[in-house]
Amino acid sequence: MTYQEVLAASRTCMGPYCKSCPVCNGLACKNTMPGPGAKGLGTGAIRNYQKWQELCVNMDTICENAPVDTSCELFGRRLTLPVFAAPVGAVTLHYGDKYNDLEYNEILVPACAAAGIAAFTGDGQNHDVMRAAAEVLAKSGGCGVPTVKPWNMELVKEKLELVKAANPIAVAMDIDAAGLPFLQNMEPPAGRKTVEELRQIAAWAERPFILKGIMTVAGAKKALEAGASAIVVSNHGGRVLDQCPATAEVLPAIADAVGGRMTVLVDGGIRSGMDVFKALALGADGVLICRPFVNMVYGGGAEGVKLYVDKLRAELADAMSMCGARKLADINRSMLFGY
Repeated sequence: MTYQEVLAASRTCMGPYCKSCPVCNGLACKNTMPGPGAKGLGTGAIRNYQKWQELCVNMDTICENAPVDTSCELFGRRLTLPVFAAPVGAVTLHYGDKYNDLEYNEILVPACAAAGIAAFTGDGQNHDVMRAAAEVLAKSGGCGVPTVKPWNMELVKEKLELVKAANPIAVAMDIDAAGLPFLQNMEPPAGRKTVEELRQIAAWAERPFILKGIMTVAGAKKALEAGASAIVVSNHGGRVLDQCPATAEVLPAIADAVGGRMTVLVDGGIRSGMDVFKALALGADGVLICRPFVNMVYGGGAEGVKLYVDKLRAELADAMSMCGARKLADINRSMLFGY
């Protein structure tokens, strides 16, 4: 199958909300929740995508004609490129009934590991979701990052104990999930966390702890204070708060504030290897991508995941070679127009 064939196949089995658009830019799904869209007016996901497209790169081919290296080491694991599949939950509700969360992870996690990257797995009210994620992570040598929602402390500890047995490369919490409409007024309760509570959670993790959902320098500094090893600059795809800035807009200041002291990842509207290049140039150490991986799994299973990862790697390598970067560490803001 080709990438376009996988996309076409996904259109035959996705639910009524996601359209498997040729360009996943948030326009067609807009404010569909349930579904892949954003909260409120639905402009959050659209803005995320648009801001990456507004950035232009500086071409420079007067340099050594040598192969480029897209590989990196993150959380003690060598990856073929600095990309993770982002966590997604309730896939049946949001994307269609071809798969449930357990079946989705059973395809995504080993496919990502085989392709040389790693997947974040999602969480849900159903305890079997996290239990099954732990099992598939264990089968894949721990090559993945289970993501726990900000439940009450007792349940967070319980879920961390469950996933630690899989020896994942890191564990994460999508702290911004406190704003998801379908988690409001539900049991068990989910909500915001203090620095002190996060410090306790980081201690329970006993491995690199990643806080996903950081959108300000102040938030990044609080994550550092709480003992997080990494953050994900993320507005949850625009799904938790309407009219947020795009992640590309806030990333440079956050990277300048805490980069070098913790790993900085970013998500939100990243679709191509060129977008990955721009994110690295703005100061990120790596990126998370969500919606396109869902399309790849629904349309092509493990083969779709491999096709997409190969596409990202080729696009990133091309951007690097045409802008004068032989390795990821060479990428910097001078390679972006206007910086």
